[in-house]
Amino acid sequence: MIEIYNNNLNSFARTNRRAGVLSEALLWNELKRSALGVKFTKQKPIGNYIADFYCKELRLVIEIDGSSHDDKYEYDMERDEYMQSLGITVIRLNDKDVKKDMCSVLEWIKFNIERLKPSPVA
Repeated sequence: MIEIYNNNLNSFARTNRRAGVLSEALLWNELKRSALGVKFTKQKPIGNYIADFYCKELRLVIEIDGSSHDDKYEYDMERDEYMQSLGITVIRLNDKDVKKDMCSVLEWIKFNIERLKPSPVA
């Protein structure tokens, strides 16, 4: 399936990739090493949204929720429903967990990667 996105988000996503927040930078340092066995991209436009991290192979979005998401529950749910309608799985991580407990965060991501990987054909 081809991901459709709003071309107007490209420059905004590019700016976000450069700026970023601490938790995104910390997690990106782990994800870009590909130690998890899959490739992620950062600040990926999907539809009218920009995903924090996206793995095309598994159709997996990782979102980091910090204090800026406190009043955006409905927006986040609408966004997640849109992603799910495209067959994309969304996992949400807490900003504080990324900053203070990276080992547990990486274990949770590994669990989801294993869950989403296609079973080998016998």
